[in-house]
Amino acid sequence: MQGKVLSFGELLLRICPDIEQDWVQQHQLPFYVGGAELNVATALALWNVPSSYLSAIPQNAICTGIDQYLQQKNIDTSAMLWTGDRLGIYYLPKGKDLKNAGVIYDRANTSYAQLKVGDIDWDIIFDDVKWFHFSAICPAISQDIAELCLQAVQKAQAKGIFVSLDLNYRAKLWKYGKSPRDIMPKIAAHCNLIMGNIWAAHMMLGTEIDEQFLTHSSGYQEEELLQQAEKTSREIIAKNPLCQYVANTFRFDYQNKGISYYTTLFDKDNLIKSTEYVAEEILDKVGSGDCFMAGLIYGLYSNLSPKETLEFATLAAFDKLFIASDATTSTVEDIKNRMTA
Repeated sequence: MQGKVLSFGELLLRICPDIEQDWVQQHQLPFYVGGAELNVATALALWNVPSSYLSAIPQNAICTGIDQYLQQKNIDTSAMLWTGDRLGIYYLPKGKDLKNAGVIYDRANTSYAQLKVGDIDWDIIFDDVKWFHFSAICPAISQDIAELCLQAVQKAQAKGIFVSLDLNYRAKLWKYGKSPRDIMPKIAAHCNLIMGNIWAAHMMLGTEIDEQFLTHSSGYQEEELLQQAEKTSREIIAKNPLCQYVANTFRFDYQNKGISYYTTLFDKDNLIKSTEYVAEEILDKVGSGDCFMAGLIYGLYSNLSPKETLEFATLAAFDKLFIASDATTSTVEDIKNRMTA
């Protein structure tokens, strides 16, 4: 595959107060530059895939510095929209998970949140783009951005661009009177690769799920999870003929055992399961799913087989759990070395 991978989403600052320390007294507030789609773009650039990123940020010295930082990471930011007055921020106490209630968003009226259909000329933006990536966080922000995402994927398909969607579910963002199921199925219909998990697909696309997975929070049997993953994948592809691949991640916290992590990829008519990885302790949960998505893009872009793609993506995501930042800092060689270790 030749041409750029364009990732589209809101650029955010993640601010991480250390609740266990007195961060107020110490005047220390660590931060990271992130956002789900930027994490993907950063990994791809590090892995020598032509990576481009589109967001909307205000024209000020802070954002100029961030833009220069991204360019130093070999991310093409030439499509960036310089508009509006606010950069998005979210606060996540150290060690917490984005799915945890610990996240506090400060994203109202940001430059990105104010985008509307007509603000982006997709014909120009998609020049020399072969792959378009975004997540369900984008249409969660507003009806306008949901319509913008729908326009983007329709235009991408008309141009023969491969489209990937991460079904990131953020309950705190869906606040404009629509549920994910009102919005996401129409957008997913124009996507070629859909990644998430069996719960996100049920929540956002309305796929069927066995009742046991809604009534228990842990203790699932792997065989039952894999059966559900296959059923969910088949249903997504049946409803969305353009979809070629469905990926699922499974990450479970076990008391006294640490974390178990494995994934699946449904390719045409076959469910592939990855190697399972277990760790007693991890460093940072943020961005692991983004790293998995980046790994899938890297593998398919590089013409690896579905099995090779899944194994690389899974190990890249597991490796990210030990890196304290929003995006991975491990190269392809680092990940391959971990694979053979």
